[in-house]
Amino acid sequence: MKLIHTILVTLCLILVGCVEEDKPRGDEDTPGYTATIYFDALYNKNNMDLALEHVTPRLARIMRSYGTASQFTRNLVNMRFDEVTIEVDMTNESLREQYGDNAKVNLVFTGYFNGEKVDDMRSVQMLRKKGKWYIDKINPDPFAR
Repeated sequence: MKLIHTILVTLCLILVGCVEEDKPRGDEDTPGYTATIYFDALYNKNNMDLALEHVTPRLARIMRSYGTASQFTRNLVNMRFDEVTIEVDMTNESLREQYGDNAKVNLVFTGYFNGEKVDDMRSVQMLRKKGKWYIDKINPDPFAR
């Protein structure tokens, strides 16, 4: 009986140890990956410090003025979610943009807010400095009122 218990505990520990963190898939050197990590930090992890690692100093100053991730996303980004899935829109991806030092990334957000499904889209301007991509500007929603 002890042997079976020990085997079950060991298997459970192995399975729990092998579970990967919910990291976005894809090449870490692309602007889309950085944009996904940024919005995941804001919406799913509610972690302003983690999001600040992926922005230019200009945007970081603006973000800090809002105090918290939820205040920033509510007021400047103008999107709210209880839970959200973030995907890069690949329909307009250009190889030229990916290999330059500037990129425009379109993101599709699918999530829930107050029990209702919400689909939205945002575009961000990105800069590459010393081989790393940073978000420089979040483009306003062209269809907002």
